[in-house]
This record gives sequence, structure tokens and C-alpha cells, in this order.
Amino acid sequence: MFLSVLSAAGTDPDDPQKSKPPTLEDAQESATNAASWVEQNWSTWLGIGLRIVLIVAIAVVLRVLVRRAITKLIDRMNRTAQAVDGTALGGLLVNVERRRQRSQAIGSVLRSVASFLILGTAGLMILGTFEINLAPLLASAGVAGVAIGFGARNLVTDFLSGVFMILEDQYGVGDSIDAGVASGEVIEVGLRVTKLRGDNGEIWYVRNGEVKRIGNLSQGWSTAGVDVTVRPDEDLEKVKSTLAEVGEAIAKDEPWNERLWGPVEILGLDSVLLDSMVVRVSAKTMPGKSLGVERELRWRIKQAFDEAGIRIVGGLPLAVEEDAPDPSAGVAAPSAYASATSPQSLAASPIPPPPPNLAK
Repeated sequence: MFLSVLSAAGTDPDDPQKSKPPTLEDAQESATNAASWVEQNWSTWLGIGLRIVLIVAIAVVLRVLVRRAITKLIDRMNRTAQAVDGTALGGLLVNVERRRQRSQAIGSVLRSVASFLILGTAGLMILGTFEINLAPLLASAGVAGVAIGFGARNLVTDFLSGVFMILEDQYGVGDSIDAGVASGEVIEVGLRVTKLRGDNGEIWYVRNGEVKRIGNLSQGWSTAGVDVTVRPDEDLEKVKSTLAEVGEAIAKDEPWNERLWGPVEILGLDSVLLDSMVVRVSAKTMPGKSLGVERELRWRIKQAFDEAGIRIVGGLPLAVEEDAPDPSAGVAAPSAYASATSPQSLAASPIPPPPPNLAK
């Protein structure tokens, strides 16, 4: 359009010497051409602009509504967790803090995915309004995605594994887990790495993609099992009654009455050998409290057995009653030397001196 105005005005941009000063008629003609061009294309511009504004407005409103719906859903999950906290159902499930962190992680992932999908779709629609061919762009994005997927496959695997671990609620902060490569208490759950606090205080950084199995020791309930090894000649009824008294006593004392979720059961003989027999004792406990209950049971069982006179294998030997000493124990055995006429005594006797006449 600029070149047409110059040509109409009699001006040649390539040859400044041949340029002539524009006249009033030339300026009027150029303005008329520009106005006619704007009049022909203003509807197209207005339509494109309105379409872009409409796409942006719908995308923004839809993003706000979706994020608000996700936030309300997460808040409802938190309120449900707070309602069951402190009850028996809450103990069987998870604590409030653990559910809150899990719901926040899920909400963050869902909001990010929703924003990416909505804004990405809106951007492609805006490019389409300018009649830009999106096929090469989408093909290039697909090739780039495949290349990034092959180059960072471990990162993608860790991320996807972390998402499914959180969605399926496999474990959370505060749980004691056995991840195969490491075990301990979970102190942080991320989409790529899980942090564990080991028994000796060390911190393990476990990649989510490297975890092939998970053993959660903090969900549901645990079992405390104690094997009591006694001598094979002990009275089984006495052993059973003593163990029953220990189970009744520990179920009444604090804080063990809260950690025990069932009575202490005597399962019976686990094995019978020539020099020992093993009695199995079991109890259902709170999750993660089985080790403490086992130690307390062993302590009380040992004290009760000592009071009842029940000897365990490896203890002090039983006292053996000694009889009166045998009077014949100090008498020596008969010997051939006791007889003066025996060949042994004659051979051992001293040689007598020769007669006097032989000496002369």
C-alpha cells in the first residue's frame, strides 16, 4: 500500500532524482485508496480480534471454574479426614496430616494438568484463527516429545510412578515402609523421589521408578509374635496358665491396653524337639507398634517364668540332689601286690644279702 501511494504521488523510491513533490490531488487519491483498503478489510480484522478475545475469555473462565472445583473437592476430602480422626475408623485408615498432604499433592497435579490442557487448546485455537497451518507444528511437537521421552525415560518413569503412588494411596508421610532398596519412615513424598528416615537416622532418597514393591507397615494393623522356648519336660498346662496370666495383665496396663487391639492368644506348640519345645504367642496391635509389644511381652514372660519356676532353654541348670557318700568309695581296688606270696610281690621284694661264708 505504501508503494502504491508513492507511485500515485509520482515518486520513485529507487530514483530519488526523478521524484517530484506530491500534489494535493495525489495525496487525496492516496488517502482514498487507504480508506477503501481499510473499509474492505476491517470486518476481517474485527472478526479475528473478537474471536481471539472470545477464546481467551472462555479459556480463562473455564480454567478458574475447573481449579475451583478441584479445590472444593480437595477441601471436602480434608473435612472427611478430620471427621474420622480420633475414631476407630480413623485409626484403621490414616491420620489427618497424611491425608491432607496426599490431597494437596493430588490437587496440585490435577490443577496443573487442567491448566495445561485448557491453555494449550486455547493457544492452538488462536493460532488457527490466523490461518496458520498447525500440522507441521503438531508434527514437530510430536517428534520432540518422542525424543524427550527416550532421552529422559527414567524421569518420566519416576514421575508417572509417583503420580500413581499418590493416587492409589500406597503410602504417605509418617508410614513405615519397606521399599526393597531401603526401609524406614516416610518423611516426604514427591512425584519423583521419596525420602525415608532409616532406623539409624540416615535419610534415603528413593526414586519412585526404582520401587518394584512396597510393604506398608503402618496401615491396618500389625501382629506381635513371640516364640517361648522351654524345656521338653515342663508342664504344658502350667506354661499355658502362666502365659494367659501375662496376657491378661498386659491388656489391663497402660499404655499397652491402647496398643493392643485384641487379646493375647496362645497359639500352641510351634515345634517339639528332643531338647526343647516352642510355644507361640500372638497379639494384634496398632500399626507400627508390634516391636514394642513384643519386647514387653518377652520381659513379662521371663519374669513370670522365673516366679513360677519354669526354666527356658539356655537358663540355669536344674539343681540335682546329692545322695550320702558311699563308704566304699575310698577303698582301693584289690591288687596283686597285697599278697606276699604272689609272683608280683616276690619280684618286687628286695634281694636278701649273701651268707657270711660266701662273702669270705
